[in-house]
Amino acid sequence: MCAKRVYLLLLFAGLLVASPVMASQPAVADLSKYSPLKAPATSRLILKAGDRLAICGDSITEQKMYSRLMEDYLTMCVPQWQISVRQYGWSGERVPGFLARMTNDCLRFHPTLATTCYGMNDHEYRPYEDRIGQTYQNSSVKMVEAFKANGVRVILGSPGNVSKMPGWVKSASGSVEDLNLNLCQLRNLDVGIAKREKVVFTDLFWPMLTGWVSGQQRYGPDYGIPGGDGVHPHWAGHTVMAYAFLKAMGLDGDIGTFTADLKRHKIKVTAGHEVISSAADSFEIKSTRYPFCASEPEGLNAANYPVAGQDNLASDNSIASGMTLVPFNPDLNRLMLVVKNASAARYLVTWGDVSKSFSSQDLARGINLAVEFPLNPFNAAFAKVDAAVAAKQAYETKTVKEIFRHTGAPHPGMAQIVAQTDRVLAETEKEHALLASAVQAAFLPVTHVLKITQP
Repeated sequence: MCAKRVYLLLLFAGLLVASPVMASQPAVADLSKYSPLKAPATSRLILKAGDRLAICGDSITEQKMYSRLMEDYLTMCVPQWQISVRQYGWSGERVPGFLARMTNDCLRFHPTLATTCYGMNDHEYRPYEDRIGQTYQNSSVKMVEAFKANGVRVILGSPGNVSKMPGWVKSASGSVEDLNLNLCQLRNLDVGIAKREKVVFTDLFWPMLTGWVSGQQRYGPDYGIPGGDGVHPHWAGHTVMAYAFLKAMGLDGDIGTFTADLKRHKIKVTAGHEVISSAADSFEIKSTRYPFCASEPEGLNAANYPVAGQDNLASDNSIASGMTLVPFNPDLNRLMLVVKNASAARYLVTWGDVSKSFSSQDLARGINLAVEFPLNPFNAAFAKVDAAVAAKQAYETKTVKEIFRHTGAPHPGMAQIVAQTDRVLAETEKEHALLASAVQAAFLPVTHVLKITQP
């Protein structure tokens, strides 16, 4: 189905009431041909201190975008958990392909938690067949069981969606709707696997499909959550993916709260933040937790990260745009300012180089600084950490796709091959440790000033 027809269907449909066995549907969407089974909710925190997270998937993972957003978030927004991250994306991969390299490339690093994102290539870019579903289900069960056998907790991610027939897949057949119905069926198989295997399920298909549709409604028919080629998302789509995985971890999104008392000229802060000084209308704070930044200063932005002040919400290559399609900020990115004992009707809040006016009622209820001040004192510091994360993840791709590939195969001189594998592993781990250390070295406390004055 073409994008224009989907858009018209949405406008025509009106309000739908989801059946108990269906995923919740957006109020304006008519996607009745799809039957997404209700996804089991994640209501508990599944992260553990010191977790080693493996992010596994196909070329969408190898893009190193949602994996980068996840590592950025886990490093800077919830540093108290001390989570280490590696990504294992491999272009063109299906679940059986990951199974074949799982021990050599992933399990040897002893992850404790893994996210998976497969199905895009497994669905073969054609209408659903029982053969496709059976192969995907059998191999996915084996993958989950292999993780569990090695003490790894699993977040099983569904495939996403497509928005056009991929030009590079010569064997593709059917319509875009046929492909998405196929992907939806694989998603439903993942729901069943997660329930039977007692692992966490993350729905990527439904929020990406509905995000694509609602994005076209808001921003125009060229807006493509699945990206320009119809398969590989730009930043907006990867933001939706990162949101889904982080929510599945049970994170509460509480970055911190600053409670200013204007009568007493004092401010209280929560864990991860420290008051350096207080004056009549100015409060200096040192923070070891960052809000998530959807853009980075020009000249500091690393590897095509959106540039601060140049972000376009109508672009599907915008993280901020992706945040409008899911409740990223309210669910995951709350750095709140609450003002008590305000005597005036309005106040000017200055944070860094930006000032905004707010009513005393809004300030009493609390404003989310991460939302109200996209340009803030953390952007530059965030960019430095993100650059280090991007460099580390690039090396992780090089490690598994280039450096490891000539080792470990059966050979008459197996002892020599094994010794070589151990040597190569030691060398790559030394380099990886330096890159991981660079991430931590870049993550420094940020000292910033909040001013609350009468206009």
